[in-house]
Amino acid sequence: MVRANCPRWIIPEYQALFFYVAKLGWFVVQPLVAILLLAALGLIVIWLGRRRFGQFLVVLALVVLAVFSLSPLGLVMTAALEDRFPRPQLPERVAGIVVLGGAFDTRIARTRGQAELNDAADRVTEALILSRRYPEAKVIFSGGDASILAEDVPETLSARNFFLGAGLEPGRLILDGKARDTFENAVYARELAEPKPGETWLLITSAFHMPRAVGCFRQAGFEVLPYPVDYRTPAGAEMLRPSTTSIRNLEKVHFAIREYLGLLAYRLKGRTDALFPAPKAGEGTPIPEGSGSPASGTAD
Repeated sequence: MVRANCPRWIIPEYQALFFYVAKLGWFVVQPLVAILLLAALGLIVIWLGRRRFGQFLVVLALVVLAVFSLSPLGLVMTAALEDRFPRPQLPERVAGIVVLGGAFDTRIARTRGQAELNDAADRVTEALILSRRYPEAKVIFSGGDASILAEDVPETLSARNFFLGAGLEPGRLILDGKARDTFENAVYARELAEPKPGETWLLITSAFHMPRAVGCFRQAGFEVLPYPVDYRTPAGAEMLRPSTTSIRNLEKVHFAIREYLGLLAYRLKGRTDALFPAPKAGEGTPIPEGSGSPASGTAD
């Protein structure tokens, strides 16, 4: 009876189905693959005798590729996500720090037998800085094996080596190797944290991923103070100047589209509390523009 009354998004079998559908669906609709499929379809249509329509599809694929690679579209899309939750002033006391996985390359860890940080390394380096600022705070790292085509090692193995190797006391580190997506991060982190009324728990993840992450944590009943890191867009007018390295422009479109689709899918499945979660009234005070990180004392 308890299982029958459970929301679908906390039933293990439903979570597994959602995980595989999301992973496979994203492989098809990710920008570069979608562009290649569109161009291939155009060539097939030409081969079938619909020359003009096929040429239109090929040209459309090339135009979309040019826009994604050469324009600031990805910067604008990503900045809208990154600016949703400003980094707050930190409180005097923090009960714990929740760090979402994504900072380690698990394929390298599996094949080379050593931890390797990727572009999202700020998630764990900033968490380490904050752990020293709050020496009594617990540190929960949530990141399992999110692969589907090959079995990778959980990120928790790399995280253990990183945090303990950097001097974090073993008794403060809590590892969650079960979570495979953002909602599972929230559910399992709440189980491990067992937050008490009045406690402040920081949530660390990439700034572009913070809206979806906060929505999941709220839906899981775990109130956290968002602390975004890993910014990938400049502020002000610089946002409108695309990179001279075209693949970086395309990459930003890639990650932005994934997040927007993730927000939509999670909302439709009841995994977030809003379509585009926003800060609540009084939820932290933004750091004044131009000031450095309160944790590290360096500019963002």
